[in-house]
Amino acid sequence: MSAKPGQMDVVGMGYLESVPRKVVTVYLPLLVFLIVLLFPFYWMAITSVKPDAELLSREGNPFWVIAPTINHFHKLLFDTSYPQWLWNTLLVSVVSTFASLACSVFAAYAIERLRFKGSRQTGLAIFLAYLVPPSILFIPLANVVFNLGMFDTRWALILTYPTFLIPFCTWLLMGYFRSIPAELEECALIDGASRWQILVKIVLPLAVPGLISAGIFAFTLSWNEFIYALTFVSSSEIKTLPVGVVTELVQGDVYQWGPLMAGALLGSLPVAFIYSFFVEYYVSGMTGSVKE
Repeated sequence: MSAKPGQMDVVGMGYLESVPRKVVTVYLPLLVFLIVLLFPFYWMAITSVKPDAELLSREGNPFWVIAPTINHFHKLLFDTSYPQWLWNTLLVSVVSTFASLACSVFAAYAIERLRFKGSRQTGLAIFLAYLVPPSILFIPLANVVFNLGMFDTRWALILTYPTFLIPFCTWLLMGYFRSIPAELEECALIDGASRWQILVKIVLPLAVPGLISAGIFAFTLSWNEFIYALTFVSSSEIKTLPVGVVTELVQGDVYQWGPLMAGALLGSLPVAFIYSFFVEYYVSGMTGSVKE
């Protein structure tokens, strides 16, 4: 006796939802992905609390700590300029992010809504400017920074970071502004609102997820930037976190693995916290969705 189509569908769905198949197709790949993703953080954590004797020993389990210590954190925070590096990185990243967002909002809104001649070509040029690698730009930028007398200052980083932040933020906000219904602005224009009032009172409140997404990306890029910070800054008290940890804790061929991993672990926590708090806005901003 042949089975009915409805019964065949039920059997098929039951096969797809069976526990062994779900383990193989869902849980096992997720477990592998989770291990690969979190293992570097686990390795940083255990290395930062391992005493030097365990770090240099070839005996025992390298994936576990027998006698944890906080000496590496103490050395990092009190025997180096790590707190100053952290403050420099935070200051440069926050100022660069807000300045880049302000410029990107005006640029993206003008390209998407004002419809001036050549707006599409301008948007494409801005996106192509983001594709230029910083490893090519830092040489001419170094000459500009030196001639302006900003070498070895925080302003050298604050004014050069927007060169790669503004193109990306503008491209991201252009896509988000494009998803906002133009009818809202047309109604506001009929009621007598100015472009500035439309931008501040209508567009920006609707674009909060996009702004947060662009801000997170800009802050992350600024926080982790290495080439410009290494080229434009030489004093230890002006260095940012990525450059300070690498240049000050590596002496010749001697790597202070404990303080290095402790510095990397502490430096990754602020970005992780920001992503965890704004993950919903981040996903919404990347998809360009607008709740009507």
